[in-house]
Amino acid sequence: MAPYFIRNLIPRREARQQGRPLWTVLRSLTWTQWALFWSGWLAWTCDAIDFFSVSLSITRLQKQFHKADAHPITTAITLTLLFRSVGAVVFGILSDRYGRKWPLVVNLLLCGVLELGAGFVQTFSQFLAVRSLFGVAMGGIWGLAASTALENLPMEVRGLASGVLQQGYAVGYLFAAVMNLRLVPETHTTWRTLFWASAGISIFAAAVRAVLPESAVFLRAKEAERARGTSTTGKTKRFIRETKEMLKKHWMLCIYAVLLMTGFNFLSHGSQDLYPTYLTTTKNFDSYHSTVATIIGNCGAIAGGAIAGFVSQYIGRRLTIVIFVLWIGAFIPLWILPNSFGALSAGAFWLQFGVQGAWGVIPVQLAELSPPGFRATFPGVAYQLGNMVSSASSQIESTAGDHLKTTIIKNGVPTVVADYATVQGIFIGVIAAYTLVITIIGPENHGSRFENQRAAFEEGGAEDEAEITDEKRRTDEDSPRSVRSVELDEKRASQV
Repeated sequence: MAPYFIRNLIPRREARQQGRPLWTVLRSLTWTQWALFWSGWLAWTCDAIDFFSVSLSITRLQKQFHKADAHPITTAITLTLLFRSVGAVVFGILSDRYGRKWPLVVNLLLCGVLELGAGFVQTFSQFLAVRSLFGVAMGGIWGLAASTALENLPMEVRGLASGVLQQGYAVGYLFAAVMNLRLVPETHTTWRTLFWASAGISIFAAAVRAVLPESAVFLRAKEAERARGTSTTGKTKRFIRETKEMLKKHWMLCIYAVLLMTGFNFLSHGSQDLYPTYLTTTKNFDSYHSTVATIIGNCGAIAGGAIAGFVSQYIGRRLTIVIFVLWIGAFIPLWILPNSFGALSAGAFWLQFGVQGAWGVIPVQLAELSPPGFRATFPGVAYQLGNMVSSASSQIESTAGDHLKTTIIKNGVPTVVADYATVQGIFIGVIAAYTLVITIIGPENHGSRFENQRAAFEEGGAEDEAEITDEKRRTDEDSPRSVRSVELDEKRASQV
């Protein structure tokens, strides 16, 4: 007999029932629901553009700050990832307490201002300081964007929406790569132009979110609290109490989520952050072809995320992740062994199809696992703590490359260079195995209707969906006029 966590990979039949057909649900969405989803997607896209501005500019930043190799520049990437968890806590708490709209607007504006400032720095120390602060601002985006996008949609479309939402990250990488390919070489400010353009997109995203309404979930919760006559101070005290209760009841779930996101963040950063450097150093590509290969890889990521999100609605979240992680392992050889542009580009496409396919399930998986009232804080903090643990991905790979060498023919001369192909192949293989195990042994709450649950500032906001459902059933059974009684009365009346 297989262990329970293996047998339980496929959701129970009642959890897999989708209700209305997908196309029917999509046609029923209002413009507000569409707009809120795409505003969350745009915010997450901005996060990726801003973050990968550094990864795509490593060579130019080396020249700007007179660094002999990539290792010092990757420190900026590490610092950004380290400080993200601070932003996730701050902006997640603000969002779960006060609403989705204005915390996200402020968050995006702060990203825009700091990205703009990064384009004006003159010393490497200034650059590191600005990128560290930028990490705080960037840390809040994912939790707020995911909660904004998903909680306003019906349950039947959340799998597909999750995949599309998460691939805002790949689209952001794609936008940054295209700007790096076409815009940056045409300007005398080179890498600074990329940072300034990224800042403008973040400010635009903030303006878009500012003109849209608050999340419907929060509007309902605030209206209910207003009807009860609860003061702002009372809501804050209740929020703090419910937060403590959530941590006391769900601490094991919190730890599991961080372990899961550690694996996922190692997968994405390990396969992306140093990828352009890997192509230019180990495979001797020029900047143009390494950027084109990056673009092709992100096209695979976009396709994988959308497909995996859609599939997860029918076969379950964890089983979908398992399938796509196995896919990653199958395509590691094509990702690192060839030397031609065509073969390596195909490897990039299919490996990122697997990496971001698995990632495409994560927004809805974390949202369904979260205590319902903490859908910004719980996923956001888990995501960014995982980011913090994996923050040294690029430095691990660059350090390993300093010790593991290979010889290539460069300009007709044998040259010893860092063997990033072997480094990344081993690294991604180990992380994929870890992610596979941690996914299989974990929980799943497929088909959760978390939009109907309490907000964090309401009494019982720390309870999970099952507890709230049980409480409602007991209330209905104890009530002299329960829901079932009303249904029986209506049935009798129709028969008469």
